[in-house]
Amino acid sequence: MATDGCGLGRRRSAAFLSCASAILALALVSVPADQASAESLLSALARAYYGNPDLNQSRANVRVRDEDAPKAKAGLRPKASITAQAGAQYAAIKIPFGGSSSQQAGAASGASGDFQDKYVGYPRGATLNLSQTLFDGFRTENSVRQAESGVLAARSTMRLTEQATLQNGATAYMNELRDTAVVSLRKNNITVLEEQLKQTRDRFEVGEVTRTDVAQAEASVALARSEFYAAQAQLKNSMANYRQIIGNEPKHLEPGRSLEPLLPKSLEQAIAIALVEHPGVTAALHQVDAAELAVKVAEAALMPNLSVIGQVSNQYDSFLGLPGSRQFTAAASGQLNVPLYQGGSEYASIRQAKEQLGQARLNADVQRDSVRASVVSSYGLLETAKASIVSGQAAVKAAETALAGVREEAKVGQRTTLDVLNAQQALLNARVNLIVSQRDRVVASYAALGSIGRLSAQELDLAVALYDPNVHLYQVQELWFGVETPDGR
Repeated sequence: MATDGCGLGRRRSAAFLSCASAILALALVSVPADQASAESLLSALARAYYGNPDLNQSRANVRVRDEDAPKAKAGLRPKASITAQAGAQYAAIKIPFGGSSSQQAGAASGASGDFQDKYVGYPRGATLNLSQTLFDGFRTENSVRQAESGVLAARSTMRLTEQATLQNGATAYMNELRDTAVVSLRKNNITVLEEQLKQTRDRFEVGEVTRTDVAQAEASVALARSEFYAAQAQLKNSMANYRQIIGNEPKHLEPGRSLEPLLPKSLEQAIAIALVEHPGVTAALHQVDAAELAVKVAEAALMPNLSVIGQVSNQYDSFLGLPGSRQFTAAASGQLNVPLYQGGSEYASIRQAKEQLGQARLNADVQRDSVRASVVSSYGLLETAKASIVSGQAAVKAAETALAGVREEAKVGQRTTLDVLNAQQALLNARVNLIVSQRDRVVASYAALGSIGRLSAQELDLAVALYDPNVHLYQVQELWFGVETPDGR
């Protein structure tokens, strides 16, 4: 008796249904025999949290923004410089002396009473300049606060990237599981249809069916192979996306779990949380703070500046170019600068900063509306996926029953070969749809948690050392000098 990959014989339709159901269950919830090498969804996300290039780039951007804090604090720190110079100098000196009568007498006698000398000197020296700003119209204070708001905005943007990485990682993981299951189903479908084709040919030889039935069975096998090759191509694409996001090749993936226990129980609660905690909203609000402080920084250009200046200088051969001469000076002074009019650019800068503040506030409103829409959409997709699973399970069960009935009816001539093939295709489609719905439920749960701003390594309890952006900021914000980048990663 001819058999297929599941031990399916010509007259064993019941065994076929049991075997096909087992394949579906295996594709969705199978656990690898080698547990030590199995990859779970959370372990894959932990791998992405460590090594995803997009996330690491976002962390680097936060460290870049951290350096704005010490740059802003430099405004009220002392400044010192040394100026040195050296060179050669040729000098010719003529010093007249004596009265006019003696000059006339000297001129009459052809002699001169003037002192004259010529020599080459090498003047050199150095000057130490010190300055300390005492008051700069609150520019430095507001600049520091602006830099801190920029750092917080960058951290929120990093959280957005973290959410996107985890969500994309979960999607890639579930796509891999889905496409692997679909390939398995379509491969089994080819085996089943080939057996159906063999049975149809046998019946054609004894005159039970026509050549048309054989052609229909052959067409179904050809279509099944085409769909199998397309599923393989889709699986390879999912594997490539998995490698890009997670960082390694997918092997022995365990089934994924939904995050519904972590979600708020109602849509209203989810929206309220999202409008406060979502990184897109917090980043926009920090940008509003930075824009408000930018206005104050621009207004500092209209305020007086007070500073003290000190200078110490030591010069050699510089006094009238005389060799051996030395000049030492030390001076200290206070300097007050009161701006009156500087061409009007400072007023334009203030107006520009105010317009940017208005733009930032409007962007915050846009982010709130966008986040709210995302929450509503993600919750809707999650509910749809859950409902689709229920209906999909019922569809699979009904299709299995229908296929068994059609096969039995075909044996007594009440159904055609085309009816059997259509019932088989309907069952295959129902199983594929059920797999897609189960994948959609897990992915939608991650999207819903991300839409409220709580999709993070900490919330998922990933087995990783959490990245703390405060470490690098504490390392650099009070540094007065040094060019080495601290390892605050």
